[in-house]
Order: sequence, then structure tokens, then C-alpha cells
Amino acid sequence: MAEQKPTIVLIHGLWMTPLSWEHWVERYGAKGYAVETPAWPGFDRDPEAIRADTSEIEDLGLEEILDHLDEFVREIEGPTIIMGHSFGGAITEILLDRGRGDAGVAIDAAAIRGVTKLPLSTLRSAFPILKSPANGHRAVPLTAEQFNYAFTNTMSAEESQPVYERYAVPGPGRVLWQGALANFNPHTPAQVDFKNPDRAPLLLIAGGEDHVVPAAVDKQMAKKQSRSPAVTDYKEFPGRSHYTVGQEGWEEVADYALDWAQGQLDATAAD
Repeated sequence: MAEQKPTIVLIHGLWMTPLSWEHWVERYGAKGYAVETPAWPGFDRDPEAIRADTSEIEDLGLEEILDHLDEFVREIEGPTIIMGHSFGGAITEILLDRGRGDAGVAIDAAAIRGVTKLPLSTLRSAFPILKSPANGHRAVPLTAEQFNYAFTNTMSAEESQPVYERYAVPGPGRVLWQGALANFNPHTPAQVDFKNPDRAPLLLIAGGEDHVVPAAVDKQMAKKQSRSPAVTDYKEFPGRSHYTVGQEGWEEVADYALDWAQGQLDATAAD
């Protein structure tokens, strides 16, 4: 009997919905994998519906997102690969720390407690929410110009516009505030045990032109995660923006992530 292929779980980030993974779902599905794209609570709707009514997500916090996704992953039978982008990358790391998944890939992962790198481009990208503490209880959209700077800075404004219209949604400010203040809150949900010997193998992927999470952030993250005896790898793709899951050439990133994760599962099965 052929070994069961793992289920791939793709977790979206802030200002996005599961739709952002549509190309990856198709590509992985064509390779014979079952692919799940669980939404954050309140994000299981079309982007247009979320833009029109943000009442469900205005007070959404990281704890609720983590518990929701933890339960989702626990119900999957068989081996599981968790991949996340941006805040979804940080969530991937936290789920692995909780013992979920058999391999994890964190792409352009938002910083968690212990990561101190804070480039100016990160602050500028987060400013629409962090400019006011009141935004901690609001869902805040990006303008097309702000989205172009934060997500699609390797594209022209004209090229970025259809991406913005298809994918961008307001983001719950509380999530970003929790991430921004993680180093000042010992009880923050945005933390892991960097020395956890039992977590699954982890790959951190960074983009060389990412404004939201510059490569220096994920490089420091990889160094801290390497305190664990579990496998920790780092891969940087030059020239890639925060929109790496859909930017031209996304196939290379998707294939690298899957090949790495499947390789970790194959190595474990061979032991």
C-alpha cells in the first residue's frame, strides 16, 4: 500500500483571506495532496463581504485565532504539513510549538516574542493600525497605495491594483497590536519555547525585498529557533516581496516549501 500523502494546511495572514492561497491550492492539489485553507474566525467569507461588514472581526485577537486553528489541525487524520504566510507564519510556529503538525513552513513570518529586529519598513507597513491605540478594537483596511508599499513593492501601482482588489481586506488591529507588544508582555500568545525539543521540523522562508517582514527578521527568528534540537532551516529568495505567495515566480517558492516539508516527513519515516 502506498504511504498516505500528508494533508497540507495553508494559513493566511493579516489583511488577507484564504483566497490568497488559491494558486498554491491548485498546484498542490494537482500533485495529489489534500489541501486545507482554514480561515481566521470571521474570515470565511468573500473579500467583498468582509469589506462591507467588519463587525465579526473588529475585536478578534490572536488567542481566538490560535485556538480555532489548533482545533482545526487536531481534527485532521494522518500526517500534516502546516504552512503559513506573514502572521500565518507566526501562527505556524506557535502551532508547531504546541505539538501540531509533522512539518512546518513559515513564510515571511511575523515576529514573535524574543525577535527584536524592527526595520523602518516594518513600522511604515504597520502604521495604518499602530498609529492609534483605538485601532486595537477596529478592523483597519489598507489603501491601495499602502498595500502597494507593504505587499507589492516590487510591482507598479497599476500592477498592484488588481491584486489589491482581489485579495485585500481590513485587518483586526488587535492582532497587530499583540504582535507589536509581544516583547513587553510575558503572557503574550505570540511566543514559543525556542528550546522545545519536541516540535516538528521548521523552515523559515524570507523575501529579499519584503517590506512588512524584511529578511533580517526571519533570519533572527531562525537563529532563535535553532536553539531547539529539532530541525530548523532558513531560505531567502532574493527579489521577492511580501506578496510572495502570488508574485510572479511564486511556483518556485511553493515547490521549495513542499519539497522541503515532504523531505522531512520522508526522513522521519525512514528512521
